[in-house]
Amino acid sequence: MSRPAGRRTSPATGRAPLRLVLPAMAALALLLLPLAGLIQRAPWGSLPSRLTEPGALDALRLSLLTASVSTLLCLVLGVPTAWLLARVEFPGRSLVRALITVPLVLPPVVGGVALLLAFGRQGVAGQWLESCCGLTVPFTTGAVVLAQTFVALPFVILSVEGALRGTDVRYDEAAATLGASRWTTFRRVTVPLALPGIAAGAALGWARALGEFGATITFAGNFPGVSRTMPPAIYISLREDVDAAIVMSLLLLAVSIAVLAAMRERWLAGALG
Repeated sequence: MSRPAGRRTSPATGRAPLRLVLPAMAALALLLLPLAGLIQRAPWGSLPSRLTEPGALDALRLSLLTASVSTLLCLVLGVPTAWLLARVEFPGRSLVRALITVPLVLPPVVGGVALLLAFGRQGVAGQWLESCCGLTVPFTTGAVVLAQTFVALPFVILSVEGALRGTDVRYDEAAATLGASRWTTFRRVTVPLALPGIAAGAALGWARALGEFGATITFAGNFPGVSRTMPPAIYISLREDVDAAIVMSLLLLAVSIAVLAAMRERWLAGALG
């Protein structure tokens, strides 16, 4: 017997049950209300003058510089690592992938302590750097870059690996059949095909580096012009000038929204799918 045209008989397409709608609305409220409170409380009248204050500009410049450098490092280190995980079978690959994700779940302060113990003057690598090269890493601008790279690198690796797994490996095989070396195939075939995922990973890494606080303040300190990026500057301003903290928070919020807007849906699908 035929069903009447236009009638919906599947329960999956019926009216959404209230017991599912209410938690979804609560989730949206939990995510949006803090942002709405930040926007509502913002001192819009004095916004331009506060954004041009020397302390805010110095913190912004340092944040943009260190986040960009750390993102470049993440790409230099992360893209080859992602290629190994996606294209090469080797013993312990699952363990390597699990270790790469540790900074994602590690509390940032713990990451800062770990960096301090590794690259401090008494650290495993820090002792060698000081005795061999005369370099002291902690509480410098370089420490900011290192901390940001530590927390942002997993985002780049996982995004690029997902993009590489989504590309057709037959293109690599065809290039090898035509006589291309594996390095040439990587440069001329693999990277162009995975470029949207690489761009998405770079954007995610840059945004994560820009907002890093815990590892940075633990490992690099909070010295104006040296290691005081935007997040530590906001933290300090909360105790001295709440309006200034709100203005800088709005600036970081605007940057985050701009990054999300720049990442097209197909980039996210290729990187995280």
